Amino acid sequence: MTQSLYPDFQILLVDDEPAWLRAVSLTLARAGISNTATCQDSRLVMDILATRQVGLLLLDLTMPHLGGEELLTLVAERHPEVSIIVVSGMNQIETAVRCMRLGAFDYFVKTAEEDRLVQGVMRAIRMQELERENRAMSDRLLSGSLRHPEAFSEIVTADRSMHAIFAYVEAVAQSPKPLLITGESGVGKELVARVSHRLGGRSGGLVSVNVAGLDDNVFADTLFGHVRGAFTGADQARRGMIEEAGEGTLFLDEIGDLSIASQVKLLRLIQEGEYFPLGSDRPKRIKARIIVATHQNLAAKKAAGEFRRDLYYRLRTHRIHVPPLRERPGDIPLLVPHFLALAARELGKKRPTPPRELFQLLASYRFPGNIRELKSMIFDAVSVHRERVLSLDTFIAAIGTAAIAQKEEVSHWNGGNLFRELELLPTISDSVEQLITEAMERASGNQTIAARLLGISQPALSKRLSRKEL
Repeated sequence: MTQSLYPDFQILLVDDEPAWLRAVSLTLARAGISNTATCQDSRLVMDILATRQVGLLLLDLTMPHLGGEELLTLVAERHPEVSIIVVSGMNQIETAVRCMRLGAFDYFVKTAEEDRLVQGVMRAIRMQELERENRAMSDRLLSGSLRHPEAFSEIVTADRSMHAIFAYVEAVAQSPKPLLITGESGVGKELVARVSHRLGGRSGGLVSVNVAGLDDNVFADTLFGHVRGAFTGADQARRGMIEEAGEGTLFLDEIGDLSIASQVKLLRLIQEGEYFPLGSDRPKRIKARIIVATHQNLAAKKAAGEFRRDLYYRLRTHRIHVPPLRERPGDIPLLVPHFLALAARELGKKRPTPPRELFQLLASYRFPGNIRELKSMIFDAVSVHRERVLSLDTFIAAIGTAAIAQKEEVSHWNGGNLFRELELLPTISDSVEQLITEAMERASGNQTIAARLLGISQPALSKRLSRKEL
């Protein structure tokens, strides 16, 4: 398998000294910066920029034919999208200031330490990546169109906010920076991660790890792996999930549940781009992109001191919040037939016809478990279904069970009595009337559904409604 070049754009080294060009190329290659090219004749630079995808220029000042400052001015005028780092043999503040005013991103003296030069190049690369991502994102969001709509086929939606999320995912899919996906349980955060991985075009696979409940040692062993003899019972070496992901994507779910000690390890991994397998003193580089997800409010956890501030800001470079199903009820009529067909296929049954009342019933429910809960309801209903038309009974029972659980939660708050906090008690007739009104609203005026929600027959509800009208 061929090694992928980093970064995505080319870095052009310009100097008339071949020895310096070779030395800097090797220094950058050792740091993982492999997409470099060299040029000894400054007169050829403008032609190279016109024909290649160059994002960064390392430029010497003292060269024959076309001097460095003159070339710096030309590039800044004609190719403002290219970042320029001046690497000169002259250690003069006036020269450095003049170059910065002409448009240089940074200035280094050739005798500077290799690490300082590499760090400067990495800063310029990150700036270029962010600018390119922002441009791509702006173009995509303004156009409102997707280049690869087929990548989102697993996510069934017609909601405008979801399509805005799709455009954002597509825009940042190839970024090496972490992606943070937030949203309630069951909204489909892992689906979004899978789409982002596919669109990223990475050569490795998607490796998913649910980190909830992992203590610090298990977390480190799961991600980093270990060498033989690292601890009691480590009879042989084991690759961690980072190595399994290779040049693909590492998806860490339920990141909000990580302990502080594990958060420190993750921060170092993201910050330094390297890790140590347990028991080893030789670091390994991470090549995978990191995507994390949580149903928790990380900003609130950060404020409470339960989530590291530095890690929080590292993770939120790119962030997506997937809205709950109750905020996009228009998706229910699309999701129901989708899951009916899926359930029928997996259970080996004919696809049942959903009754018209089903959509009204589901629209009246808030779905605390979101799309996962709706899918479970439909699979349960199809598994017991016998007739051509799907029965409402399973859905009524599921919603009723959820309502009882909600009622028990409320009872826990006020000691089991819904009326204890009220100064004046409503009359029985007022209470019944309010219950009927609420049930009819939740059922969108459908008496059959409202009667089932109230636990009475449809004729009994009809009679009470007639009395109310009189």
